[in-house]
Amino acid sequence: MFLTISTTGTPERPATDLGFLLHKHPDRAQTFSTSHGTAHVLYPEASTERCTAALLLEIDPVALVRRSKKKGRGGAPDAALAQYVNDRPYAASSLLAVALSTVFKSALRGVCTALPERAASPLPLRIEIPAVPARGGAELVRALFGPLGWASVRAEPVPLDEGFPQWGDSRYVQLVLEGELRLADALRQLYVLLPVLDDAKHYWVAPDEVDKLLRAGEGWLAEHPEQKLITSRYLARRWGLTRQAMERLELVRLAEADDIQVEAIDNAVEETPDGPESGDGPESGEVAEGGEGAEGAEVAEGAEDARPKEVSLAFQRREAILTALRDAGASSVLDLGCGQGQLVRELLKDARFRRVVGVDVSVRALTIASRRLKLDRMSERQAERVTLTQGALTYTDKRLKGYDAAVLSEVIEHLDLPRLPALEYAVFGSARPGTVVVTTPNVEYNVRWETLPAGHVRHGDHRFEWTRAEFRGWAEEVGRRHGYGVTYRPVGPDDPEVGPPTQMAVFTVTDPRTTQKEEKAA
Repeated sequence: MFLTISTTGTPERPATDLGFLLHKHPDRAQTFSTSHGTAHVLYPEASTERCTAALLLEIDPVALVRRSKKKGRGGAPDAALAQYVNDRPYAASSLLAVALSTVFKSALRGVCTALPERAASPLPLRIEIPAVPARGGAELVRALFGPLGWASVRAEPVPLDEGFPQWGDSRYVQLVLEGELRLADALRQLYVLLPVLDDAKHYWVAPDEVDKLLRAGEGWLAEHPEQKLITSRYLARRWGLTRQAMERLELVRLAEADDIQVEAIDNAVEETPDGPESGDGPESGEVAEGGEGAEGAEVAEGAEDARPKEVSLAFQRREAILTALRDAGASSVLDLGCGQGQLVRELLKDARFRRVVGVDVSVRALTIASRRLKLDRMSERQAERVTLTQGALTYTDKRLKGYDAAVLSEVIEHLDLPRLPALEYAVFGSARPGTVVVTTPNVEYNVRWETLPAGHVRHGDHRFEWTRAEFRGWAEEVGRRHGYGVTYRPVGPDDPEVGPPTQMAVFTVTDPRTTQKEEKAA
């Protein structure tokens, strides 16, 4: 199993800097032990103009068989047919990927204290691997490496036997990559994609492989057009791990698109306890990115003075939403920004809602919602009614089309105002349900909260809070642009001076042709 990495240089930036970046001196041949054999690093050429580092991996077939037997599924793919005679010592696979991470560990991380600026800069690279097993052929090789910045991706099929060309090609290709990339990026790509092309791993894929994949895929995997195939194959087609990785990659993609940290997107609050929700008022925590939080959660029971239990604003809001959905005759409902799933749970209690989908950008919120809804213990019939899915409401999503109604409960105020038009189009223009129910705080009512300092919004994550006039102005404009009529309903006590604590708009589609017109114009 053989791999070479070559670069060119000038007197000012000599090619032998490659030795510093790989942390392997060009004047010495070095040997390293691996779990399945021995890795040798040597330099066939090392001059100012050109330098080549070679990694030769010698596999011990006896050690490979012994270790594979202990691992069960995920062992050497050909062991059942020929335990000691197979392609593993010669074909670049996960064995070579692991050797790369072992021998060039610092280079993979982009660490070079001697030449940090060279490690952070692209180099003219040429990487050659004589035999790469490619389950998918040369086209798949080009599909995987082509989007990653390489100027040239050559994948020449290796014939079964050069003396008998009529036999056709083998499943192996000779791979040559050329282009200007950071060395760390090139090594990380190989670490991930070699076992993906082979579609096998020589070791059992444990949950920590998700973290390895995300570390090695940082900066390129989240936007790769073959992301799903790469993730599935790298994780040995283990669906649970693949789904977990895809969810985390989606967060990375959204964070990169908005130039923010992942933690700022996956910002669900800590799980609130089941049962009566405590803390009714503006200081109580809400689920960021929408959903029913504790901003109108149930008032703690006043056992000492024996006062009757008050009806919480959160309860009144859910009841108002359910009433609007029933009035609309909806049977399939999207809860957009579902948070911890309180509204989803109430929808499932009513048999008229035959299909309920909860959408949230936060993986943590969806995990909490799944646990609180007890999805793993639902009957098959009940489980068919509900789906929880990750998604960002500011991006169009074809999965959200075709539903009777959608709910945006305490969601819009969590968005920066410049991003609000993207949500408007994603919901009203693209998904386009027949009815859309929107609730948001009424800022005029804030003066009635004794614990809320003057000039403050109800929750630290609120980007804005609107007056009744501002909310109606926004709703009327959205309805006009997308072909919806709008009605308004108060939620909570309707104060004659400042209005209700929560304001609600019910949008009903009136012009089904509007979306088609907009799409043609775009």
